[in-house]
Amino acid sequence: MTVGLITGAGAGIGRAIALSLAEDGMDLALIDINADAAAETAELIRAAGRRALSIGADVSRADAVERAVARVESDFGPIEAFVANAGIEGIVGPIWEYGDDIFEKVWSVNTRGVFLGIKYVSQRMIPRNNGAMVVMASTSAIRGRPANAGYVSSKHAALGLARVAALDLAPYNIRVNAVLPGPIETRMIRSLFAQHEQRGRTSPPKSARKLGQPDDVAGVVAFLLSDAARHVNGAAWVIDGGNTID
Repeated sequence: MTVGLITGAGAGIGRAIALSLAEDGMDLALIDINADAAAETAELIRAAGRRALSIGADVSRADAVERAVARVESDFGPIEAFVANAGIEGIVGPIWEYGDDIFEKVWSVNTRGVFLGIKYVSQRMIPRNNGAMVVMASTSAIRGRPANAGYVSSKHAALGLARVAALDLAPYNIRVNAVLPGPIETRMIRSLFAQHEQRGRTSPPKSARKLGQPDDVAGVVAFLLSDAARHVNGAAWVIDGGNTID
């Protein structure tokens, strides 16, 4: 593979994935709603000796995603790898207090954004009969968590989209897998823990006792996009240091 597209590539896990794929010899197109952050990641990719294209775009908007994919294909090259990574955490609060507008915003990015990315990238991959995708889900996609209705439900749906896409696209030699990180040391997890503390939770969740690093996720994503994973499709890879089974 030579060209990859990553959403939410401006920081955290998305940036770590971009750097890992660049080390593996991939050129990267980087989408983030924060155009400056995407540009910073692009500079790091170029410093590593690979080509990079940064695009500021809102993944919840169909027109923005369609335009971004078209631009990558026309200006940069055929997309052979796609990572649907963009996501937001929403708020911490019981379901009866959860704002409708916040719920819809979380779903628009975490679920609709995944759907739109897969839709428009697959339209390009199908005629070439080749490609690989990774959807960023979460361990919240396979378990319930209190006071986090928007995020947890959106990640359940993102995992479902990955599984449907894996079946739909398999006849075209396109693999789709999901990764399910537990708490990773990023801005998002710091925000969630801070919100829990503000609501009076005096000790962090058990899962917080062993935080992973963005590179822990990036390595698994790089494997799933590689030829070494050619027989891996529709899988859900948990990356949480064993927290889910404890």
